[in-house]
Amino acid sequence: MNLQEKVKPYLEYCIYRKELDAKTIKAYRIDLTQFFFYVQSDEPEKEAIEQYITELHKKYKQKTIKRKIASIKAFYSYLEEEELVEQNPFRKIKVKFKETIILPRIIPREEIEQLLNYIYASISSLSGIQYKHTLRDASVIEVFFATGARVYEISNIRAENINLNSGLIRIMGKGRKERYIQISNTAVLDILRKYYEENEPEIKKSGYFFINNRGNRYTEQSIRLMLKKYTLKAGIQRKITPHMFRHSFATYLIEEGVDVSCVQQLLGHSSIKTTQIYIHVAAKKQADILRELHPRNNMNIVKVA
Repeated sequence: MNLQEKVKPYLEYCIYRKELDAKTIKAYRIDLTQFFFYVQSDEPEKEAIEQYITELHKKYKQKTIKRKIASIKAFYSYLEEEELVEQNPFRKIKVKFKETIILPRIIPREEIEQLLNYIYASISSLSGIQYKHTLRDASVIEVFFATGARVYEISNIRAENINLNSGLIRIMGKGRKERYIQISNTAVLDILRKYYEENEPEIKKSGYFFINNRGNRYTEQSIRLMLKKYTLKAGIQRKITPHMFRHSFATYLIEEGVDVSCVQQLLGHSSIKTTQIYIHVAAKKQADILRELHPRNNMNIVKVA
């Protein structure tokens, strides 16, 4: 059997049955094309798959290796479920490996303040189109920090999915999984309402809440460039990315004592293991615990004169 010919129906299955997003489908297509190009076989044997996995370890970083192996494993699981292969070779292939934990990069609180203060200070001196666009940019950044949402989630917020009275936002995450996040900060809601009032006709026409200068969806790339622009203008040397707001959102909530399972739900993580990495970077909480509860505090030790 030519397994490579089964890639197309498999991807269609992922699109229409599993309803996976376009980025995931693109990654699957690339990974499977690369796999079959390397093995040069219609029905690769276990040895050829093992060699390919070894080759991945030589060329790529751990995160990429993990994704590429997962793509192939998912394809073979599909073949097995559809009874297109007699035996899944991955049942006899060891693919787990010890991963290096890379701690997420966060934005210091003072730099978030610095960035927002710069934008708000500039809004007061603007008018017309510049005023409308700066309101939008301030709103996007506020929503980043208020929700911990991914850049594509914020870019794709539909106008009907955000309630400016209650502050409830419906977000579509990975795998078309939806979640609701509540914005309760009155200052954040105020800026969102001002932005909406200034751009209401264009928002209603496009259907998206955040729109660009032409009245279309404010794309992920445009948001990244916007953030880079304001970071430089605010005099911040650190390179700040949209995803760093997500990391900061999670870390600072945990520092304030929010349970990690609650943070997991807010972020839309399928597994709590993904969320637990933020415990390692919650430095303020660790410092408070050690300062207040360390047993050294209650020891009767003579001080040096």
